[in-house]
Amino acid sequence: MPGWLNGPVLNVFQKGLEASSMRQQVLSNNVANIDTPNFKRSDVDFQAVLGAALGEKSGNLAMKLTSPKHIPGLAEGSGSGIVTDQTTSMRNDGNNVDVDHEMANVAENGLYYNSLTRAITSQLGLLRMVIK
Repeated sequence: MPGWLNGPVLNVFQKGLEASSMRQQVLSNNVANIDTPNFKRSDVDFQAVLGAALGEKSGNLAMKLTSPKHIPGLAEGSGSGIVTDQTTSMRNDGNNVDVDHEMANVAENGLYYNSLTRAITSQLGLLRMVIK
């Protein structure tokens, strides 16, 4: 019976919640450092984090930077999925955090998190119905 709670559907939902939680932490760090000079905003490459958590092998070729003018992908070797935006600067002090953009990302992430919790509740409701 413990296998019921370790099914593939609930596993995907759990990994999605973990990735969403990580993104929430990164976004709150951006907002907390809105007045820090030379702070660069970060975000989470959600698909990379979720894919890595589920153990998927990417069929994509690895990116290689051969020129400093190339746009970087994920930070080489980090594997965390956290990407820092070094390309823009919103203000003269070098900070590139835009509070409106960050709060929109927080709201989007909250909606995603809530949809996952509803899906988990629905799955557990189906299990409860089968048990009864």
